This record gives sequence, structure tokens and C-alpha cells, in this order.
Amino acid sequence: MRDTIPMLVGAAPFGIIFGALVMTLPNHALGPWLGQWMSLAVFAGSSQFIAVGLVASHAALPVIWFTTLIVNGRHLLYAASLSPRLAHLPLRWRALLGMLLVDETFAVAIDYERRAPGSPVAHWHFLGSGIAMYLNWQAFTLIGLWFGAAFPGLQSLGLDFAMVATFIAIVMPQARVARFALAAIVAGGLAYAWRHLPYQLGLLAAVLAGVAVGTIVTLWQQRRTAS
Repeated sequence: MRDTIPMLVGAAPFGIIFGALVMTLPNHALGPWLGQWMSLAVFAGSSQFIAVGLVASHAALPVIWFTTLIVNGRHLLYAASLSPRLAHLPLRWRALLGMLLVDETFAVAIDYERRAPGSPVAHWHFLGSGIAMYLNWQAFTLIGLWFGAAFPGLQSLGLDFAMVATFIAIVMPQARVARFALAAIVAGGLAYAWRHLPYQLGLLAAVLAGVAVGTIVTLWQQRRTAS
């Protein structure tokens, strides 16, 4: 939990903004109970924001489901990276850690692995980080729901910059590896270029392009090493 404190600070305003956005939906399309339930059950900030935006634009349910599925697809990459370190755990442990796996807990887990490779308590460290992030997200979603109703326009105060800074802190240490840096540049550039496409399709396509570039470079490096 101590190692996750910087991530908690960055996620806090993000949770407040999410709660405030829920309260500004036309005709109370979600309402406070469903907004809080989304944080409890989904626990994925980016896809929750996208889902709220799609609800506001009256998108069809299949579009919402597919869009959030693609955005959360990056968690499969996180899981693939961590699975060799956690494969020995029973299913109940892996299911719990999978539920708590988000961008921030992945960054904390990878950093701990670098500092203490092969640690027998790595899963407990992961659990502590995940619980801290989960409780933090629930608390600040609730605050956003509460103050979003009392102070309309709360989401326009620029609080989201704290989360941007947090993601920069997550990405930059990884960018020291060439294939990660190239994937980030491609995904970021295309996300900006395609930002005006409807239903966040530009973001989805940019994510897929970044993953494809990273995978191609990784395979090329592996073949080059093998030869």
C-alpha cells in the first residue's frame, strides 16, 4: 500500500471526475447507485469513462460492451506479463488478483519484481496494492457522486491532469525499452490523429496498432537473437 501511494494520489481526482460525470448525464441516465456499482463491479477507470460517454450519446448496448471490452483488453497483456510469476498460486488467488489488476497495480507489481525478483511474498505485495487502489477508487467515486450533484461543472476544473501525470509516470520507465517506446509512440500518435472518430473508435484502433507494432518488434528481436 505504501508503494502505491503515488498512484492513489493520481487516481483520486479521476474518481471524483467520474462520479461528477455520472451526475451530469441527461435525465439521470445512470444515477448515483449505478455509478457507484460500476466502480465496484467494473473497477476500470478508462472503460468507465468511455461507457459513460457512450451512454450520454445514446449508443447501443453492443457498442458499449464491445468498446469497453477492447479498452480493457490491455489487461490481458498485463496478465500475460505477470502470469509466469503467479502461475503457482491457486485459482482463488489468481481470480482475486485478476480482479484487482489495473494499470497502477501492474506498474507497482512489475517494479516490485525488479526490486525483489522471485520474492515468495510478491502476491501479498500485489494484494496490498490492489486493495489500496480498489478502496481509493470507491471512496473518490462516492465523493464525485456527492459533490457532482452539489456543484455542477466539477468535472471541468482540470482535475484530470493528475491522472495524466500518473500515466506518464507509469509509461516513462517502460519506455526505456525500444519496443515499448515504439508501441507507445505509435499508439499515442494515432490516438491523437484519430481523436475525432465516433464512439472512441480512434482510441480503439490506436490501441490495437500499438499492440501490433510492439508484438511485431518483439518477434523480430526474438528471431534475430535466435539466428
